[in-house]
Amino acid sequence: MSRTIISIDQSACTGCGLCVAACHEGAIAMVNGKAQLTRSDYCDGLGDCLPACPAGAISFITAPEVSPADADAVASASAATSAAGAPVTTAPAFATPSATASPAPASQLAQWPCQIRLAPTRAPYFDNCHLLIAADCTAFAYANFHQDFMAGCVTLVGCPKLDPVDYSEKLTAIISSNSIRAITLARMEVPCCGGLEMALRSALAASGKAIPLSVTVMGIKGDIQAIR
Repeated sequence: MSRTIISIDQSACTGCGLCVAACHEGAIAMVNGKAQLTRSDYCDGLGDCLPACPAGAISFITAPEVSPADADAVASASAATSAAGAPVTTAPAFATPSATASPAPASQLAQWPCQIRLAPTRAPYFDNCHLLIAADCTAFAYANFHQDFMAGCVTLVGCPKLDPVDYSEKLTAIISSNSIRAITLARMEVPCCGGLEMALRSALAASGKAIPLSVTVMGIKGDIQAIR
């Protein structure tokens, strides 16, 4: 049978091992300093390893004649790993934030719903708005997200990896049906966020509108990597 599994580009792999740590099923192993999918029957095709790869070496493929994911084998492997102790990895760890209490800032969310999938294609709050399209993780990574990004904007959020839909059709309808004056995209540096940017650029092109677009790319520690 054919099904979706991950593929690792050996020429792009830097051997950091982050994907091995991210794969809960134990489908990936380090071989001669490179990450390899050693157990396709363990791979569930959900791609938890994909955003962990800083080199963008992991992608999805539809592989013919691949056996179904073996849930029992995965469970046994996970139990063995737990019994032996978690492997040491180079996964990034951040400093624990201070627990000092401070006044809670006001929410800057201007409308509801805010998920791209749930938002209407036509609504009064879209008229002459500055539209913020944000990847789900950005508000967790960037500490002052409400004040620095959401203030004065209509905010729509989504994750192309978790939502099994193509956002471009919905975003095309929203952009085409409303008089939006500007758009900001807030995305993470990880490769899966590229799907959100691609969907937005496709929607803008399909709408035929020349709306100013700004893209802010955030690092996983909340720093601004690029503004374009």
